[in-house]
Formats: sequence, C-alpha cells, structure tokens
Amino acid sequence: MPPKQTILKSWWRAPFWLAALLTGAKSFVDNPILGSRRLNAAGLHVWRLKGAHALARSRRSRLAGDIPLELREQFDRDGYVLIHDFLPQDLFQSFQRELLDPALECRSQQQGDTLTHRIPIGPGFRRRLPELAKLLDSRRWKGLLAYVASTRSAPLYYVQAIAGGVAEGPPDPQLELHADTFQPSMKAWLFLSDVPDDGRPLTYVAGSHRLSDARIAWEKRKSVDVLETGDRLSQRGSFRIAIEELAELGLPQPTHFSVPANTLVVVDTCGFHARAQSTRPTMRVELWAFSRRSPFLPWAGFDPLSWHPIAIRRGEWLQSIVDWLDHRGLKKQHWRPAGRWPSNVFTLPGRKSAEAETSAEDFPRKEMRG
Repeated sequence: MPPKQTILKSWWRAPFWLAALLTGAKSFVDNPILGSRRLNAAGLHVWRLKGAHALARSRRSRLAGDIPLELREQFDRDGYVLIHDFLPQDLFQSFQRELLDPALECRSQQQGDTLTHRIPIGPGFRRRLPELAKLLDSRRWKGLLAYVASTRSAPLYYVQAIAGGVAEGPPDPQLELHADTFQPSMKAWLFLSDVPDDGRPLTYVAGSHRLSDARIAWEKRKSVDVLETGDRLSQRGSFRIAIEELAELGLPQPTHFSVPANTLVVVDTCGFHARAQSTRPTMRVELWAFSRRSPFLPWAGFDPLSWHPIAIRRGEWLQSIVDWLDHRGLKKQHWRPAGRWPSNVFTLPGRKSAEAETSAEDFPRKEMRG
C-alpha cells in the first residue's frame, strides 16, 4: 500500500483518481480511491464490476446479429469460442510463410522464464498478404471478435511466438490462473503451430466470464484485502485465483486448448485463464488479437481510433509512442528491439526439416529486462 505521505504529496491527482472510476483503470496500488479498503468494503469495486458487465451485456445484445447462433451460444455458455480448421489449408499455409518470414524485425519481452517475440500487423503485412487483410476486414471475423469484446472497436493485431522455460528467471506469472481485469474484454489466438498437451497451452475456466453471486462475493473479498495480501499483479487489478478456489465459485477445472495449427480461440479475459505448466522448454506461434475499450460506454461503435487508416497503424504507432515516452522517462517500454524474427521459429511448408526444425531452445536466452 502506498505510504500516506506519498498520497498526501500527490493530492493534486485526486480529480484524476476520481475520474478514473468511470474508465477501465484497474490498479488498486496506483489509485488510492480504487484501492481504498473502506470504499471497497462498502461496494466500490463491486459497483464498477456490475456496471461494466451490465453495459457489456447491453452492447452484446446489439452485436448478436453479426455472429452465428451456435457460436453465440457457445460463448454465452463458456466464455470462449473454439473453431478448428478455421481457414482453408492452402490459405493457412500462405499465412504461415508470410507471417513468419525470418527477414522481419521483432520486439521481445521477458516474463519470468518466458520470452515473447512479437510483430505488429500493420500496412506492410496487409500489402504483402492481401488475404490476411481480407480476413481481418471480413464480417465473419469482425463480428465474432466484436461480440466477445462487446465493442466494434478495431482490435490490435500481432504475430507472436511464446517460448516458455528458456530464460533465467522465476516462474512465468502467466502460469497462474487469473482474470486480466474486472471488465469484459477480448483476446484471440489463431494458432500457427500445433499446441501439444505439454506445450504450455492456453487454458480457460469455462463459464468464469459470468458474474455469479459467488464470483461477486469473491471479487469483493479480493478488492478489500488485495493491498495487504495480494501479489503484485493482483494489486494491479489482475486477480489471481488458486485451482482449489474454483469449486467454491461453482466453476469447473480449466479447459486446456491443446489444439492443432489453424485453430481459432477467442475468449473473454475477465474469465479465468492461464498458460498450462510444462516440464520442458516450449514454444507456440500465433496470430494474436486484443481488444479492451473503456467499459462504461453505452455504445458499441463510434471509436475514432477504429477509422481504417488509423486502425491498421495503431500497433506500430503505439510501439513508437511508448518508445518516445520511455526515452523521456515518462513510461517504461517493456518491448525491446530483438533483431530479426527467429528463422527456425516454425517448420514452414516446403523447407527442409533440418533447416526448419522447431525448438524453444532456438530463442536467445539472454534477454533485456529493462
């Protein structure tokens, strides 16, 4: 908990702390109003939680016509959508070749013993792979992601490779079951490589996106005690939950998405999810999408940043903006330049196996933590 003298010195921020109540701000440790034990015991966090979910339900009701009934029913029940063989095989293979071109420059971040390499999908990718642009702009794709995200705001898109157990460090914090935030939001993975049982697959607790009475009571307890008993990420609004607690909330054990390449998984990340454990170095490769808009907007559209010329450049611009802020000491840039995309990140069709054999060991173990 921030010391009282620190809060008193920052009194001028009080209007911003108060305004943050009606935004997606989630950190209990950075905002003494959000983190107030007394206010959360009186129901502040629960009020924000219920409000965000009620508005998400309202927005989804207006987006329901853009998603097939069977997918909508799957999501409403489980909190995720799973589609095998999402793309025609020849089209999928062309995606693999172009998205994993070893000539591309990437960024890297380390969390615990895991390295993630990532490249934003910008205009260059769209020009060299017009079928990708058609997919991302298609009604089928946009309708599904918008419904899960509860907004038509354009997602951010990246191609990324996650290598687990390859770096020196503590356990990967993403191995712990957690909710990203209190509000409904969306992440999607179109897996470009097979994800085996022991390959640290994505896991998700089916139905954990819904606000049951038990979940609300759990959220309230966490919000009251998190600054005294929570870990760093829980204090920043990404609550962790132990496997043993799931039964108390009436929830099942996590579903493991051990899936073949060309599988699409779209989830609401206010539900509990994690990467599964593994006893060996692992790697998975994916086209990744992310969408999280302010939760207290009643409308599903009207987002200037989703105007097409801006939306397709947002990932690259965001990277440059954070670089600029980092150089001036205003914000930490956790994604550092990492050179070229690893040439053997994936076994590409048409390559000799000796050239392209996949291994998490191929990722550099020396990583910038700055």
